[in-house]
Amino acid sequence: MKKATLLSVGVTTFFYMLCGCMGYAAFRDLSLGNLLIGFGFYNPFWLLDIANAAIVIHLVGAYQVYCQPLFAFVKKMASEKFPDSKFNTKDIKISILGFRPYNLNLFRLVWRTCFVMITTLISMLLPFFNDIFRLLGALGFWPLTVYFPVEMYISQKKMPKWSTTWLCLQVLSIACLVITIAAATAGSIAGIVLDLSHVLHSPLGISSVTI
Repeated sequence: MKKATLLSVGVTTFFYMLCGCMGYAAFRDLSLGNLLIGFGFYNPFWLLDIANAAIVIHLVGAYQVYCQPLFAFVKKMASEKFPDSKFNTKDIKISILGFRPYNLNLFRLVWRTCFVMITTLISMLLPFFNDIFRLLGALGFWPLTVYFPVEMYISQKKMPKWSTTWLCLQVLSIACLVITIAAATAGSIAGIVLDLSHVLHSPLGISSVTI
């Protein structure tokens, strides 16, 4: 897990810094969130297709990973509250030619499908998806990438409080928290405020707000 976390965070940081630094070096404050199509760049089409496919693969994988604790939590609560419910506990075996039978749980199917539909609908209704997505990503970076791994490591090693290693890890966690808040405030919130001001000052925005 340590090697996987180091590799994933390192690769993510490298690509994010590369896009951010290259975008700012080329366009300064006029740099947009999508460097490929934000300036009317549509050729070659295969490059855009590869980029969009990479985004889909990344988001689908990350979505599944981050949602698993929530899925498991709801499943556990439902099992404890309704232990005799066949809808919750019974699995339906579906035969697949050439493979082992697949166990289909109706509660899991309905709950996860409804959750995905609701989250998709909410994301479609968000007025500034890119800015809000960046804000959520910035706020989710610290607890998922720094705080929980640090606390798990401290608990696993049974590290005494106020020891040198414990203090260094806490300083690291707090420093990353400060950087996360600064990034969220400076980048994402500023982008949301700027986009909102553009909407409110445009004729279409004023009419829609008035209605």
